[in-house]
Amino acid sequence: MSTEKSSIPGRRDLLSFAVSGIGAVALSELLARDGFAKADVVPGQASVPWPHHDPRAKRVIHIVACGGFSQVDSFDYKPDLESLHGKSLVSEERPDVFFGQVGLLRKSDWRFRQRGLSGLWISELFPHLAQVADELTVVRSMFGETSNHTPATFQQNSGFRLNGFPTAGAWLSYGMGSETDDLPAYVVIPDPRGVPAGGSINWTNGFLPAQFQGVTMNSSGVPIQNLFPARELAADTETASRHLLAELNQKHLAERGESDVLAARIRSYHLSERMQAVVPQVADLNGETAVTHGMYGIAEEQTQDFGRSCLLARRLLERGVRFVQMFSGGAFGQPRINWDGHEDMIRNHGREAVRIDKPIAGLLRDLRQRGMLDDTLVMFTTEFGRTPFTQSAANVVGPGRDHNEKGFSVWLAGGGMKPGIAYGATDDIGWQAVENRMHWHDFHATVLHQLGINHEQLTFYHNGIERRLTNVHGEVVRDILA
Repeated sequence: MSTEKSSIPGRRDLLSFAVSGIGAVALSELLARDGFAKADVVPGQASVPWPHHDPRAKRVIHIVACGGFSQVDSFDYKPDLESLHGKSLVSEERPDVFFGQVGLLRKSDWRFRQRGLSGLWISELFPHLAQVADELTVVRSMFGETSNHTPATFQQNSGFRLNGFPTAGAWLSYGMGSETDDLPAYVVIPDPRGVPAGGSINWTNGFLPAQFQGVTMNSSGVPIQNLFPARELAADTETASRHLLAELNQKHLAERGESDVLAARIRSYHLSERMQAVVPQVADLNGETAVTHGMYGIAEEQTQDFGRSCLLARRLLERGVRFVQMFSGGAFGQPRINWDGHEDMIRNHGREAVRIDKPIAGLLRDLRQRGMLDDTLVMFTTEFGRTPFTQSAANVVGPGRDHNEKGFSVWLAGGGMKPGIAYGATDDIGWQAVENRMHWHDFHATVLHQLGINHEQLTFYHNGIERRLTNVHGEVVRDILA
């Protein structure tokens, strides 16, 4: 009998190749990319793979109204304010408002009407959104724990009032993976007038691996800063530069050990190379029809900025981006370019609402007609609301309203939400949430649920604690789910 080994691969050889061969490597990469498998190379990676249950949505658009828009002037109709206009607040609780000025009660500056077949009460502040009222799930009983813009904005985005915690977009991209190899999973479109309070902390990865931080993209001008070289390079020079950079990076990793920051930077360079081909295409809105441009208000001066943002968001979703966050309103100061209506509600809210009303209604219609709204969750939130009494000296009906974290409104659409309903309630004047109160932890737990995520199982081990978006709180609000 010959002692030479057969050249024909045996059963064990075939099994070994199946486990460690290039095909298995490619398969594992695809599974990890699509969120069906989790790599063990990242310390603290969530041990329970997504999805935890059947998802109703697979992507999100989050619209943030910076500055605190008024619930009693938009989605929370309080007829008692009509008869109480100009009268003092009667309450055993002394209002602890941000600027300490409690004026007289003030009726809404915009008339309310019941809209759509559902009969939702929506004011004339949002006439275009009123036309798609039957798509909306309005929550009128939100409450928070601070009336300070920056920590309230952090809590809205991350569930915590302190900075350094991952935002919802970072948690989702971490938990769900990416649907595309050519774009980030989490894209942020700022208001062209400025960034919100706290700046980029509002789309930070926090203690999650650095690859899950949001990537900002502009809806006009240069889409992403520094994506392309400052000057054109010869193809062979650019290729040689990339090869040299890759060698230096690998040498650095080998000498100093694994580094999350460096590994994420290396991945970002690889991603940016692919993005150089894709970003100009997705950011070019000229290929859209004139009808689509009209739907989003892109041809109109007052709506063109946010209209471009909304249309870009839809195009990003079509390319596989998981989470797109848009900000309406920027920095604070004078003049305020956001929803912070201290001095003059009519001027402030009237200006901000007209910028976004038609574009958002157009976005909802466009997603619906393209068959995307059923599995796209659209969220419209603000860090807090406004007081039903004016911000002015006592016994004066002033033109502005102060901050109010005790009761305010947000809405959702699509993604398996129950449409055309209002959930929860504030008191008779719209000051405090009193019925079916919903905290940000409950809101985030419900959003994660619709995306197929159990909020108690999406965790990351950090500083001795299994951290999660909802901290140790949060209940899924099933009454607003279809």
